[in-house]
Amino acid sequence: MTGHREREFPCWRLGTGADDADGLPVLADVDVVVVGGGAAGVAAATVAAEAGRTVVLVEKYGFCGGAAVAGMSGTICGSYLARENGNPSERIVEGFTGRFRSELLTRGGLTAPQKYGKTYTEAHDPLMWKEAADDLLAAAGVRVLLHTAVVGVLLDGDRHRGVVLESTAGRSVIRASRTIDASGDAAVVARAGLATYFGDDGTIQNPTMFFRAANIDMARYLDYYGEDTICPPKVGAAIEAARREGLDLPRSHIWIFRTTRPAELLVNATRLTAADGRMLNVVDPEDFTTAETAGRRQVREYARFLRRHVPGCEDAYVVDTGTEAGIRQTRSIVGVETLTNDDVVACRKRPDGVVRSPWPIELHTGDRPRLHWLIDDYYEVPYTALVPAVGEDIIVAGRCLSAEHEALASARVTAQCFEYGHAAAVATLLSLEHDIGYRAVDGTLVRQRMRASGSAL
Repeated sequence: MTGHREREFPCWRLGTGADDADGLPVLADVDVVVVGGGAAGVAAATVAAEAGRTVVLVEKYGFCGGAAVAGMSGTICGSYLARENGNPSERIVEGFTGRFRSELLTRGGLTAPQKYGKTYTEAHDPLMWKEAADDLLAAAGVRVLLHTAVVGVLLDGDRHRGVVLESTAGRSVIRASRTIDASGDAAVVARAGLATYFGDDGTIQNPTMFFRAANIDMARYLDYYGEDTICPPKVGAAIEAARREGLDLPRSHIWIFRTTRPAELLVNATRLTAADGRMLNVVDPEDFTTAETAGRRQVREYARFLRRHVPGCEDAYVVDTGTEAGIRQTRSIVGVETLTNDDVVACRKRPDGVVRSPWPIELHTGDRPRLHWLIDDYYEVPYTALVPAVGEDIIVAGRCLSAEHEALASARVTAQCFEYGHAAAVATLLSLEHDIGYRAVDGTLVRQRMRASGSAL
């Protein structure tokens, strides 16, 4: 797969001594720098540090969580098989995913499994997600830099040697032997000028704005809405009727989850586009701004709909929205190998598969999301889908893996992102141990080590 290169970002050539990159101070010299503190980044940093490596994690917000917390996606999707006829479902993704799930359960921060069409998901408490991440990173000895953004990369030829940071303290440098880009947007890869692409010839999935609504009469709500988090046809019909009456409700097929808190719901209802209907690409800050301002307006409209039309929600109010719009897709890397749509539909297994996924293709375009279920089966993501085709000493973890458009609509969810981080860390450890590049790391060895540490592979 070919992609485009983004050359507008600054790259610094490696220097020596206490100052580097045009005289910038060196903040740390470490084995591994992890960029992004979402599910993939927390997993990658924790696993690498627990193996005795020096690790710095860089996160732009004041907390870890990424799309799960800042974007308030709010659920650990992708752990359970899909089954027909409502039969009980089996959890088949473990490893770091299972470990983080246990941390949440211990804190009371995860719901029981909730029906999601033919499969199940679990909703988490965002505060407890942050606390679980904080504790894991601290116990592992990860140096965490919050409120810090990556604004450039250090390169020695085509070898990544660290990143340039910006914070209120100024600009500085982290020198690192290996870089894990867990930004979700392939931000480090793009800043190095390596090839990336956007979805299907530039078409990507819509962002959304999640919100939490409180003061719900849960018994009456469940009696009307039902146990399935995907809305029943009568709710979709009511949305369409309310739209004709003037409410701004562009999406009629919505999802509502119970949370760990009494009388509270997590709502995934909005569909965010430009005023002219154009797709929004939130890599562009103007599109990102449009998504968030439009998202908050739509949240108010969907909250009005709930109060007027859904029993049990008459006195509901909005608790909060995401810190940022929920981002489903931006850049993907051009990898050594690409996860294809056929890989997903055919539930392909492979000897170098490092992450398994039973999640459906969940494509968010237009009025209704499109779902293609993988019944009683799953596929595996190849190790080299995390490795850029060009460039040395950098690997990605998270939704920016190399994947075709519809394949990514399945592979991007939280359970899998934890395991991408796990895989990236294991590959990094092998790369450092043997002093080899990521493309020379044997994916079957990554798989073996992950399995030894609890991954269901």
